[in-house]
Amino acid sequence: MAAAGAILAFAANALSPRGLNLSRNFFLETRSPQPPTTNSTSARIGPIPAPAAASDAVAARLQGLGLRVADSKRVAQLFEDPRCQQDLVVFVDARNDHDYQQGHVPGAYQLDYYHPENYLPTVLPLCQVAQEVVVYCNGGDCEDSERTALFLRDAGIPADKLYVYAGGITEWQANHLPVELGLRKSGQLRTSP
Repeated sequence: MAAAGAILAFAANALSPRGLNLSRNFFLETRSPQPPTTNSTSARIGPIPAPAAASDAVAARLQGLGLRVADSKRVAQLFEDPRCQQDLVVFVDARNDHDYQQGHVPGAYQLDYYHPENYLPTVLPLCQVAQEVVVYCNGGDCEDSERTALFLRDAGIPADKLYVYAGGITEWQANHLPVELGLRKSGQLRTSP
């Protein structure tokens, strides 16, 4: 009976447009950064400048994975860009519900890497249309933004429009930028002291 249930579950997963990719490694390994080769994604999209605010090790790891790194100056520019109001620049918060509601970049969409099924129907189409996508989490040692950016890249979002804000919400608040509380577009804003 259990074997029949397993077969049915695998068949349903394979047929579902939202089925899980069973060959995907959901637990990324931490590896030493490798220098980019001529076939790497970063070589195709050009040099990726390391941000001053993020640690060199984090920036090197992200670049080794073919991800672009955005420093706080670039992120602030993208936030002020008029395209942000048109969802042509999209901010993606890779944290869980509790952390997101405690404060996020105003207008940021949530995509919790550990529960993508709750957010993908909204976020993926926006990222496909957007000209630039900024993914962030808490910053520092938090790897959720890295995992979410790789997830989006694997889902078909071109790497040349994906940025990881390595400083995350911690650096955002330290720079006294506005933070939105509660749900997206709640209108509840605060500026860090």
